[in-house]
Amino acid sequence: MRLEPGQPAPGFELEGPDGQRHRLDEFLQRGPALVYFYPKADTPGCTAQALGLQGILDDIGTTSVVGISPDPPARLGKFRDKYGLVFSLLSDPDHAVAEAYGVWVERSMYGRRYMGIERSAFLVGGDGSLEQVWYKVSPKATATNLTKALAAGG
Repeated sequence: MRLEPGQPAPGFELEGPDGQRHRLDEFLQRGPALVYFYPKADTPGCTAQALGLQGILDDIGTTSVVGISPDPPARLGKFRDKYGLVFSLLSDPDHAVAEAYGVWVERSMYGRRYMGIERSAFLVGGDGSLEQVWYKVSPKATATNLTKALAAGG
């Protein structure tokens, strides 16, 4: 099931690297949030995506950035610390949140089929509705898409 702009964003409560649990509505108290899903921490594409988002944090005002992957919290902590990431990384080990956002899909690599994350990003407005939806987003396009959407008003 694919989500579309205007629909309510699926809520979540997930654990971060420091053992604390975070809910979507906590981030939305400050304003909009970019919720993005990535396959595996500390891989080339996921690192490029995270560093691209880190690089625009000063330009996006009160917009929160929240990265979600099936990685365990300890791996997320190592990834965060290695690159000095200051936005939230959350663990979705049973991929329930990824399924709710429609990003847990069948993938194929070298002829092998498996279930995994389809790199995607969602701009959630402060009211909890989806303002923008980017399925199959490239790692480098995530930050660009966010800045363009915010400049256009959502």
